[in-house]
Amino acid sequence: MIKLYDTGAYLVDGRELIADDQNAQAKLSSLIGKAPSKEEAAKNTIAYSILKAHNTGKDMDNLKIKFDALVSHDITYVGIVQTARASGLEKFPLPYVLTNCHNSLCAVGGTINEDDHMFGLSAAKKYGGIYVPAHQAVLHQYMREMMSGCGKMLLGSDSHTRYGALGTMAIGEGGPELVKQLLDKTYDVKRPGVVAVYLTGKPQIGVGPQDVAIAIIGAVFAKGYVKNKVMEFVGDGIKNLGVEYRNGIDVMTTETTCLSSIWATDEQVEDYYAIHGRKDQYKKLSPGQVAYYDGVVYVDLSTIKPMIAMPFHPSNAYEIDQLNANLEDILALVEETGRKQIDNPNIRFTLRDKIKDGRLLVDQGVIAGCAGGTYDNICDAADILAGHSIGVDEFALSVYPASQPIFIRLVDNGAISKLMSAGATVRSAFCGPCFGAGDVPANGGLSIRHSTRNFPNREGSKPGSGQIASVALMDARSIAATALNKGVLTPATDVDCNFTKPKYYFNGQVYENRVYHGWGNPDPSHELKFGPNIADWPAMSPLTDHLLLGVASFITDPVTTTDELIPSGETSSYRSNPFKLAEFTLSRKDPDYVGTAKKIHDCEKKRLDGGLPLSEEPLYHLVSLIKTIPGSENVREEAKKGEIGIGSLVYAVKPGDGSAREQAASCQKVLGGWANIAKEYATKRYRSNLINWGMLPLLIEGEPVFGKYDWIFLPFIRKAIEEKKEKIQAYALVGDQVRPFIVTLGDLTDDEREIILSGCLINYYKNH
Repeated sequence: MIKLYDTGAYLVDGRELIADDQNAQAKLSSLIGKAPSKEEAAKNTIAYSILKAHNTGKDMDNLKIKFDALVSHDITYVGIVQTARASGLEKFPLPYVLTNCHNSLCAVGGTINEDDHMFGLSAAKKYGGIYVPAHQAVLHQYMREMMSGCGKMLLGSDSHTRYGALGTMAIGEGGPELVKQLLDKTYDVKRPGVVAVYLTGKPQIGVGPQDVAIAIIGAVFAKGYVKNKVMEFVGDGIKNLGVEYRNGIDVMTTETTCLSSIWATDEQVEDYYAIHGRKDQYKKLSPGQVAYYDGVVYVDLSTIKPMIAMPFHPSNAYEIDQLNANLEDILALVEETGRKQIDNPNIRFTLRDKIKDGRLLVDQGVIAGCAGGTYDNICDAADILAGHSIGVDEFALSVYPASQPIFIRLVDNGAISKLMSAGATVRSAFCGPCFGAGDVPANGGLSIRHSTRNFPNREGSKPGSGQIASVALMDARSIAATALNKGVLTPATDVDCNFTKPKYYFNGQVYENRVYHGWGNPDPSHELKFGPNIADWPAMSPLTDHLLLGVASFITDPVTTTDELIPSGETSSYRSNPFKLAEFTLSRKDPDYVGTAKKIHDCEKKRLDGGLPLSEEPLYHLVSLIKTIPGSENVREEAKKGEIGIGSLVYAVKPGDGSAREQAASCQKVLGGWANIAKEYATKRYRSNLINWGMLPLLIEGEPVFGKYDWIFLPFIRKAIEEKKEKIQAYALVGDQVRPFIVTLGDLTDDEREIILSGCLINYYKNH
């Protein structure tokens, strides 16, 4: 049972919840005497205490956070270092871990992946960083093992930067937010709300952390219940979960769209730190005597059953028993919803053809990454498969331990032998199956994965080539149970297994032998090592007085993911080259976008070269329309003086769900993008990425009065931002019509306004 409170709630002594209704104060007084006010009780959350300790600002409503450490992987750190370098970086002012777990196969594009790795190592030497070579650990497992600490705050350029179960508040953001930290600036955010996740009871045998996570995501995502808030895990059920079990739930909180997470800590967490030789990083974290939360997710762990998140979102949650009992109906619904998301008449998406003799037959299983590749998950999967075979037919199983220390222990305790003898293949630490760079299924295939996401085409299929495959998220235990039954979907609770739970011993020697530790010892004389694919950012113009924006893409899906804005998988090797990567922008959702944006950008290039072709279409017609707008009579003269910038924009209903990857915004910028218009932004991190790349995060209410290929005129936009106007007058130029409408920008800090006015974060720092 998962229950969402309709109101906020008080938590007394970490045990008793009191809903914030008309009887709340009376109940509190009867328990503890004089009850604190709601405002005072809100300061007694774990989250508040950690945020306060890291806030360098003057008040707690507008936070200016400085983090304890940073982490990036090999898809993101080149761009981050390049941006910071262009902005005046001299040395890393805090520990910065550069991991290599995304492009570690070095299988695409010749030398370019390993060129990025060598750039990362040279940057660690030059600026004083920590470099974790390929195949040693996925970034989040390394941070758990080596960099977390109770009461710390960590920032990562990966959306699944979550270490709350270890008492560490961690946030995943786009690269520019890490650049700010590298330049000794702050992470600015309004104080987030805090929602209690109250755990009680004990999970059934065979129910794993992914089951709990999927159940929670399914309950909260569509409602936006925890959006941009901190999820604080409390309750008597925590003691019934091992630390890696907690980590497995925690890392999936990203899929709820929360800002961060934090857990109450106990002796099990203390043991975790001791095992990893870092006992000094432990301290007990718990709420104050009376803590106030803005909402409660109440989870009775004993009622959670094996779950499956069907394509194409982690919130598309069902109990496996429920799915198996209603296969035709549920799969028909998944197909109908999926076809709308794919929106490609040339692709036939079907799952009902996988029903064989009344059961669902899947093609592939994968246990991998920061969510699936943990020690406990793999040990339990090995116990289920011990002495059995996964069969010789289509079904295949791959297992990726999350770090070399985990791999070593799995070899020592015999788990690897059990898995390999059953027919599973065991690989090194790698994030590829999470974003389409490893174990890509066959066309039409269905893969069950203990990984983080199952968005359309994220498993690696290419819709432009007529391909479609899909992923359903499951826990490692039920994946192993399905493998035991040769691919027939099976919940782990149906399997009679003696889980041996072998003790974990951490062997850190591999890190001592391979990880470069340069923190605190930069060598300014060391040269950065550039490969031919590593390119600098192009020059970006400051915001002009007025903007003329062509609608290059118009997306009406309820939610648009960052995977759809810039694909993962095959594009990852080009993330060190802004120009090559930009060619993939919206390629899966709107193949015409790049060409359209480039044509618009050609007009802007002519402006920058000293003159606009006002006599040519479409500008001649547009200028004629604009001149009819009151106050815009002098538009031709202003255009000649270069005061009207020309760019493209993307309209989407709710863009930015999913990954923290900044390229979802920067690629639009490279192609001449100057704005997004949306009804709502799915995540803070996507909106922040737009701002940091000098793009306007515009909002509208109601339905848009424009469509694809129309134009938007924003007169006096620079002045509106400088004067902090709440409402901005915009005009849609549609055929021969001028349609006025209102846009807003939401809350912007003074720094964010200056970044937009400067044209991007790089320009902002150059100006300073």
